[in-house]
Amino acid sequence: MAQYDVIIIGSGPGGYVCAIRCAQLGLKTAVVEGRDTLGGTCLNVGCIPSKALLHATHQLHEAEHNFAKMGLMAEAPKVDWAKMLSYKDDVIGQNTKGIEFLFKKNKIDWLKGWGSIPEPGKVKVGDEVHEAKHIVIASGSEAAEVPGAEIEVDEKIVVTSTGALALEKIPGSLVVVGGGVIGLELGSVYARLGVDVTVIEFLDAITPGQDAEIAKTFQRILKKQGVKFVLGAAVQKVAVEGGRAKIDYKLRKDDSAHALEADVVLCATGRKPFTEGLGLDKLGVELTQRGQVAVDAHYKTSVSGIYAIGDVIQGPMLAHKAEDEGMALAERLAGQAGHVNYDVIPGVIYTHPEVASVGLTEELCKEQGRTYKVGKFSFMGNGRAKAVFAGEGMVKLLADAETDRILGCHVIGPMAGDLIHEVCVAMEFGAAAEDLARTCHAHPTFSEAMREAALACGDGAIHA
Repeated sequence: MAQYDVIIIGSGPGGYVCAIRCAQLGLKTAVVEGRDTLGGTCLNVGCIPSKALLHATHQLHEAEHNFAKMGLMAEAPKVDWAKMLSYKDDVIGQNTKGIEFLFKKNKIDWLKGWGSIPEPGKVKVGDEVHEAKHIVIASGSEAAEVPGAEIEVDEKIVVTSTGALALEKIPGSLVVVGGGVIGLELGSVYARLGVDVTVIEFLDAITPGQDAEIAKTFQRILKKQGVKFVLGAAVQKVAVEGGRAKIDYKLRKDDSAHALEADVVLCATGRKPFTEGLGLDKLGVELTQRGQVAVDAHYKTSVSGIYAIGDVIQGPMLAHKAEDEGMALAERLAGQAGHVNYDVIPGVIYTHPEVASVGLTEELCKEQGRTYKVGKFSFMGNGRAKAVFAGEGMVKLLADAETDRILGCHVIGPMAGDLIHEVCVAMEFGAAAEDLARTCHAHPTFSEAMREAALACGDGAIHA
């Protein structure tokens, strides 16, 4: 029976980062993973492969729409779908092998197989039982069912994000159920490939929880890119007939019934914690009403010696949130004071343009009764953005009306997912909008738009 300081169940971003940090801090560490490769959903069938396809199809869009404008005269490229998928798989392989290398470098044992917890302090993998002082549940999440709908997923015609990343051929039409991050990113991939894409969303706006002004701007831009939207609609049933899918839905405003047909339907209405087979019921590990593992502020479950992080606990299901929790927990297990600032966790949608946000939205400021000011700057006023046909979008900075302290930021535009971190760092240091406005930014860069938004919180932007 092998003995460890820490055994982590799951090798996704939360699990593998926690493992590496534990090992760095001198803890004998093992990770349980049943997949043939490390990295969890994110690296295998989530974040990384979707970004590969987003990148490939963005290059296609550039070639089709912008090359000639720059004097690059050539025939429009042809899409070799099999080769594009092969490129995606190669990207996955590079990343998962990279995690395997890091495990070896840090002397972390990979316990291959699916794990369960027969009793506190023990983890069973196959026929072997391993002992650990601390057990960390980092088993991630899986695609959630569409609430109240009659849908049978076959991952060929009716797919989740996993199936959408590996379709046998490019479909003629695609219906996306759910107007959130996953649905819009993958819908964007196929729209660029010439697919007729329709998004059906239960609410009256896309990207629930996003700043309302940014969400409206985002939807307008996606419409210009050819994506269609049916909002305020509840999907009732998806049935496969004659090799195609029929989608029945009702509009919430008048309860009227409607139907659509498509070659493929992508169900993207969110994810749910994956804890199947761990034996949590028998252990008495407390769950929330939403099926999440209940933990305290230090990631302890209701059973001594068992912890949980990432998608299985409360909070946004984001890889970087899981990573931060993994590092914080590792430091706590090593006797240090790990901490996660949940007020400064950015969110990014990797379409083109990208959408990124951190902190409070205008809606939350009003809900909390805060007095605030808004600084906005359009990318049309940014020289670098105009030079690369990326002038659509804006930066929106929120600051406290009295103290000028930055409360949040919302960006839709080029490199938004990278630009947002300037504000994240500023918020970590309690910076004011004026601090950002007085920081010299290189010219010409996209980041100048961030400074201009900060200036707009004061006497006004320069290039507006």
